[in-house]
Amino acid sequence: MTPESKLRPIKKALRYVLGFQETDRSKFTTAGGKGANLGELSGIEGIQVPDGFCVITEAYKKITENNREFNSLLEELKRFTADDRGAITGISTKIRMVIEGIVIPEDLIEEIAGYLTKFHEKDAFAVRSSATAEDLPTASFAGQQDTYLNIIGTDSILKHISHCWASLFTDRAVIYRIQNGFDHRKVQLAVVIQQMVFPQAAGVLFTADPITGNRKTLSIDAGFGLGEAMVSGLVNADNYKVCEGRIIDKKISTKKLAVYALKDGGTKEQEIEAELQDKQALTDEQILRLEHIGRKIEEHFGSPQDIEWCLADGTFYIVQSRPVTTLYPVPETNIEGNRVYLSVGHQQMMTDAMKPLGLSLWQLTAARPMYKAGGRLFVDVTDNLASPAGKIALLNAMGEHDLLIKDALTTLIERGDFIKSLSGDEQGTGKGAQVLPSSAPPAQIGADPAIVTDLIELNQTSIETLKQNIQNKSGADLFDFILENLQELRKTLFTPQNMAAIMAVVNASSWINEKMKEWLVEKNAADALSQSVPNNFTSEMGLELLDVADVFRPYPALIDYLQHTKDDNFLDGLLKFDGGQEAREAICIYLNKYGMRCAGEIDITKARWSEKSGTLIPMILNNIKNFEPGAGTRKFEQGLQEAMKKEQELLDRLKQLPDGEQKAEETKRMIGQLRNFAGYREYPKYSIVSRLWVYKQALLKEAEKLVQAGLIHEKEEIYYLNFEELREAVRTGKLDDRLIGKRKEEHRLHEKLNPPRVITSDGEIIAGKYKRENLPAGAIIGLPVSAGVIEGRARVILDMEDADLEEGDILVTVFTDPSWTPLFVSIKGLVTEVGGLMTHGAVIAREYGLPAVVGVEHATRLIKDGQRIRVNGTDGYVEIL
Repeated sequence: MTPESKLRPIKKALRYVLGFQETDRSKFTTAGGKGANLGELSGIEGIQVPDGFCVITEAYKKITENNREFNSLLEELKRFTADDRGAITGISTKIRMVIEGIVIPEDLIEEIAGYLTKFHEKDAFAVRSSATAEDLPTASFAGQQDTYLNIIGTDSILKHISHCWASLFTDRAVIYRIQNGFDHRKVQLAVVIQQMVFPQAAGVLFTADPITGNRKTLSIDAGFGLGEAMVSGLVNADNYKVCEGRIIDKKISTKKLAVYALKDGGTKEQEIEAELQDKQALTDEQILRLEHIGRKIEEHFGSPQDIEWCLADGTFYIVQSRPVTTLYPVPETNIEGNRVYLSVGHQQMMTDAMKPLGLSLWQLTAARPMYKAGGRLFVDVTDNLASPAGKIALLNAMGEHDLLIKDALTTLIERGDFIKSLSGDEQGTGKGAQVLPSSAPPAQIGADPAIVTDLIELNQTSIETLKQNIQNKSGADLFDFILENLQELRKTLFTPQNMAAIMAVVNASSWINEKMKEWLVEKNAADALSQSVPNNFTSEMGLELLDVADVFRPYPALIDYLQHTKDDNFLDGLLKFDGGQEAREAICIYLNKYGMRCAGEIDITKARWSEKSGTLIPMILNNIKNFEPGAGTRKFEQGLQEAMKKEQELLDRLKQLPDGEQKAEETKRMIGQLRNFAGYREYPKYSIVSRLWVYKQALLKEAEKLVQAGLIHEKEEIYYLNFEELREAVRTGKLDDRLIGKRKEEHRLHEKLNPPRVITSDGEIIAGKYKRENLPAGAIIGLPVSAGVIEGRARVILDMEDADLEEGDILVTVFTDPSWTPLFVSIKGLVTEVGGLMTHGAVIAREYGLPAVVGVEHATRLIKDGQRIRVNGTDGYVEIL
């Protein structure tokens, strides 16, 4: 050996194959999701996993990375969206053909053949795809790539490895990646070669109920033969539910077919003998044994698992385990025992996921603890439900907010297996009734309109003082100041007089509806009486934007400019045109009063109209198109006349009844209470959002300093920190640079979740139902919140910036908060998926005299944009005509 050769490093041969014993969760990028999980499972004591090995992702890279045709087609694929199905099919087919045409290199063949010598030459294998975007905690990618069963012989195995690599580009896999935001180039594929087990029975086990989400209920699907028959939908499976060592439910299906392995390779469908078709695939003892195995695997992985199993010669073999990705997270709390949580978003008309800063500030605003789950907030109402008085108060409050929540809670109470009643001593403390401020009995309040004007003036003065005092605050002092101011806000919101003013309209409305139905057989009489009430900042916001449209109306060049600008900084551009100065001033005055509003306004991180004033452009253009000059004043006057006329009609009819004068006098007093306080129902949220806007502007100034210090890239990144984390970053000048990236990813995942109205500490989602009879065939049921029947064109709008409305359209959307109010002036009816009797959309619909049905589950999917529909706001249903 020469001296030079001693210095030359010996190149170590790259390995392309790893045995299961050499892989675990840390080898995810090497072995793919399936391979990494199988390696991890192999290491759990007492869990039987059929032996095998992984052809790792380096092998896939080796055959594809320098292939010019493959890379060219991949570039082409990047251009398409999930809707381009035809184009995706064409490119995907070409990519699969290219991959299957690549000759597997000799060194890779030798290594695979070497591993196969550890088995008998006639052993059969499953050849299974294992992608790096697969079996993730957040997206399962289940069934996206191919699996081949009962493959015998080296040549056949090599051929099916190529098939697996190619299956990374099936249409379904490509579309799934596009929909979930995964880069095709970054997804690599390993292939699992696993010794076949020839089972008597096989199936799937979920360690949490996939339907209800209950983490204590384990669900087993089981059938005869290979699990392939069930997965491909050839047969119905048995389903067994197990809870804490007890079988609580069984559904035994008729199983006519099974898939079995053939002796020389491949599989075949076989009819099951008649006497076995209705027999349990597993005995009760086997079901409980499988539950024990499932819980052991779940404990090891630390989250609910979707497990594939098979039973051969009395032994359970586990052939896969992946996280269950469809479960809604349980609210984060340290409280022990059974708990019941209600969605805050369904009561606040904002069910979108919130960013951490928005979540934490709303938590600080609240009078009671709120718990996070999936980027939303929940309140714990267990103590209310455990106390007879608290239970009644809560159910009554939910009857005003959301009937589906009320029904879900009633269902849970009637089950009697979850809520433990409080002892007499605990009930005596009133513990249950104190949790929801809105459910507490209101203080007595007169009908004097000055009460409302005084409350508003007090609040407005407080907000002006806040604006003055916050200007000289910065650094840690700013955060202390905000915390103190939030205490003041809470005191203001929950004073007896403020709560009484809010509840006065609820009580008056309920009294009027109940008594008019009893005395005059008239439904929902309060709705017509609620039109054009004074002091409603939200409805005035819609009418005042009509006045802004009037300023633009005489100037065609201004209107043309609005139609063609997309710029949020469009205000200065107005000055180039005749009437531009006046138009700019009109919008600035409007933004000065309402610029703190936006869709989803309870989340401080959402862009306000003052930050994104272009949001107003389509609404102004709609108003110019749909209305004549002076429409704002006329609409208010028309509503006022209709309310006065309705009042007079009711009073005249009442006077004809026995004790009519007394009934009329009592009704007149309650109508006065309704009209004096109905507008104030909307004010507290305006006050909160006004304060949030002041805080936000101050916090963004601190964010600019963090950008200058290099702690964050852009000031909006502070939205991914909670209030305390932001405070610490400002105080110390330090921030973990990985935290914001992690939070952004979490938020993207939270946005895909659909929050439940009611969820328990077991993760069980309790769904409510409307109980209604004698409805037209095909009627879509909801909650009636504003009386009347209207027909028109459905406009399904998910983002208010996309609203292009004609007068007479019916707005169909997920939820409306106050920011949607300017659209209400153009519509003739309202349908929402979320809402209750006293939520914002319902209040404004009544004030504008719009028939409305809310709480219509899946309305935006069941009703198509442009369909003609009938909205019955009196009886609470929608018909597609």
